[in-house]
Amino acid sequence: MTDYAQFLPLAQEAVDLAHDLMRTLQPGALTFKNDRDMASEVDYAIERAVREHLAAKAPDIGFLGEEYGSSGDTSTLTWALDPVDGTVNFIHGSPLCAISLGLIHGTDAVLGVIDLPFLGTRYHAAKGHGAHANNRRIHASRVTDLKDAVVAIGDYAVGTEAGRKNTERLAITEQLTRHVQRIRMHGSAAIDLAWLAQGRIDAFIMLNNKPWDTVAGVVIAREAGALVVDIDGTPHSVNAVATIGGGELILPHVLTLIQRSLTPVKPA
Repeated sequence: MTDYAQFLPLAQEAVDLAHDLMRTLQPGALTFKNDRDMASEVDYAIERAVREHLAAKAPDIGFLGEEYGSSGDTSTLTWALDPVDGTVNFIHGSPLCAISLGLIHGTDAVLGVIDLPFLGTRYHAAKGHGAHANNRRIHASRVTDLKDAVVAIGDYAVGTEAGRKNTERLAITEQLTRHVQRIRMHGSAAIDLAWLAQGRIDAFIMLNNKPWDTVAGVVIAREAGALVVDIDGTPHSVNAVATIGGGELILPHVLTLIQRSLTPVKPA
């Protein structure tokens, strides 16, 4: 059985490079990729630097980045990078942005490093070794009742079919307002999953799944004791259609609420 912790020092080195770039560079010109979806010059600069560093140090591991796509052999081990998770926050000067570097084995998340350069916190985990924030062990929430839960939701959709997608998101939001203590939208899946691991939120709902957004956070959340699943409740993988997480005691209630939100009401 592979001990994925052997790759943590290299992942930390790569994220150190990214941290310094995010802290020192200005967003620069924006490249619009889709309706209201953009990348900054920093997104591209970080991905180039991390990709080159990892290719030089571990040439047998493939790479998948948000901005430049895949390279190398991605059939077994693959790095997954979101160079700036929360780009809109970053370009608006919000500290709620992150660097997210994960490692995939097959279709499973096995290692993750998430750095919050403007909040001074770094999270890391390797499968079987627990989750840590600034090298201190962290644990997910043990909340049992929705009325006591703070639930984060992913951004509303933009681009193709945004109207249909947001109908589903708004239905879930409406159900959440009836049952949970508070709702939060941080604008960064990496932060949501890291804060799920740390117990700062009790559950997280995102109706999509892009590996660069989720791989690192999924392994960190799981190693902290949270469950992360697809919308049907099956274990989350890179092929999942949604990313839903929570402490083991609250997640069944969250999934029931989601299903209730998305089930069409039959006419009387």
